[in-house]
Formats: sequence, C-alpha cells, structure tokens
Amino acid sequence: MSKPRIVFMGTPDFAVAILDKLVKNDSNIVGVITAPDKPAGRGRKLHESAVKVYAMEHGLKIMQPTNLKDPNFIEELEGLHPELQIVVAFRMLPKAVWDMPKLGTFNLHASLLPQYRGAAPINWAIINGEQETGVTTFFIDDKIDTGAILLQKKTNISEEDTAGTLHDKLMHLGADLVLETINKLENKEIAPSKQQENRPLKEAHKIHKETCEIDWNQDITSIYNFIRGLSPFPTAWTTLHNGEDDLFLKIYSAKMDLEPHQLKVGTVAATKNELKVAVKGGYINLLEIQLPGKRKMTTKEVLNGLKLAENAFVG
Repeated sequence: MSKPRIVFMGTPDFAVAILDKLVKNDSNIVGVITAPDKPAGRGRKLHESAVKVYAMEHGLKIMQPTNLKDPNFIEELEGLHPELQIVVAFRMLPKAVWDMPKLGTFNLHASLLPQYRGAAPINWAIINGEQETGVTTFFIDDKIDTGAILLQKKTNISEEDTAGTLHDKLMHLGADLVLETINKLENKEIAPSKQQENRPLKEAHKIHKETCEIDWNQDITSIYNFIRGLSPFPTAWTTLHNGEDDLFLKIYSAKMDLEPHQLKVGTVAATKNELKVAVKGGYINLLEIQLPGKRKMTTKEVLNGLKLAENAFVG
C-alpha cells in the first residue's frame, strides 16, 4: 500500500523535530508550509524559519504563503494532492485548507487537551504547578485547539523541569505520537473523540514581556514555578533597586530556601556567593541571572563585579 501524500505545516524548532521524525521514517512528504522570511536583528536581515532551513537541507518542496486564503496558494496546495496534513506550531488555517485532504488535517498540541488550549501550554503547565502534562493529536476544526482528539501521551513534570527541559521532553514524545497517529489513520484504527469540557479549563494564552514580571508578594512555590515556567524564554524579570540604580534583572534559574525570616518581602540578602530574595515562606535563591548589557551569568559571577547597597530590594 502506498504511503499517504503528506503536507507538513510548522515554523519553530519544536516542529523541526517532528518533521525530522517523518523524514527518517520515509514518510511521503510532498510539501512543507512555513512562515514567510522576516527581518530580524540589528541588520534587519531576512530570517528563515527553522522548518524552512531543515526543509531546504532535505530537498523538500517549500511554500511560504502570507495569506492562507489566497486563491493562488489554494490552487498550488491542491496541485500537491495532499491526502493528509500535519500541523505543528503554525497558525490558524481556513477551512479551504484544513478540509482539503481525504484523511484530514491534524495538529500536535503540547498539552493534554482540552486543558491548556492556546499559544503557551508548556509555560503555563509549569507556572501553574502541574505535575503531569503531555501531547495531543487532534483534527483541526474552525476554532483553536477544539477539534476531535485522536491520540494522547502523558509525561510527568518534575520539580526541576523548566519550560526548556519540558519543551524538549514533549518534542520527542510528540514526534512519536505523530507517527503513531499517521499509522492508525492510514489503517482506520482511530475513533476520534469529542473534547470533554465538563470541568474547569485552564487556558494557555500568549505570554508577553510585561506579564513576565515577578510578583514577589506571591508565595515561595508560586514564584519558583513562575521563574522556571519562563526559563529560558521569554524569561522572568524584576527590577533590582540598588541604591541610586534601578537595574532590569532577568532570572533564568533559582531554588527555594525554606528558611524562616523577619525580613520585608523583596529584601535582597547577599553573601559573597549567594543572592537571595526574601518572600513569604523563605527565600528565592537566585542561581543564574542577567544584568543589562551583560551575558547570562551565575550569581557568583555577577556578585564579583556588582556592589550591592545595604538596602537593596527587588520589585
């Protein structure tokens, strides 16, 4: 039996891992759709998506439409005669696109749907202190992340996981799930199931810089989860008030020190090697941080060149 003609849609590194799995599995990929090149950096040079770079290296046909409803794009896509379309970290599709293949169009989402629909499921699962998450394949419909579920795989979230480590864990888990989904769709071994919305749903809305500021009045566990849920990107931040200077401080990693204290929340307590912030329930011990115009460094490295005022505080 011939393998189905697959069109793959995606943009970032997360999608590359899934595309690579398909290529190594000798899937019949007849086209790759990714974001148009965008100017980036100080020189405003055109930046190619990670998926485009991979597709070029492997000689795959690439399409970069700016408008997914453009009749010329629809005609070109129809000309590929797709039998199955796979979407990973792309954008919302019009019905004319997702309804085209006979086997359908399915998406891979980095959560256990219906929980954490939206743009940042990995970040929010950690920020909210979840102990379990996973990946879901589902048929695309006319809303965002609401279509019938095909398959799911679960994984644990450890207390040390960051958005970065969980991203990689789910990326590999997702690649295996996509392959399994393709095989079961081919062999008609999947009965899609409607998403159950009979319990409170947690959203995974897009994260912006202004929402990455740490609220030091929260409890120690919530602050710790917030920091690791935004590491390494987009990164939690705070303002360090150091005497006359107010410094924008990015925090990449930290740990909880559950020591009692009588200090005001936000007070900075420093030794030669440690920089800790007093919070409810103990201290947030900062491990990796970044000051304006500097690279990311260990706290010990930062303290070698930073003179802290006696009354330094954050917030």
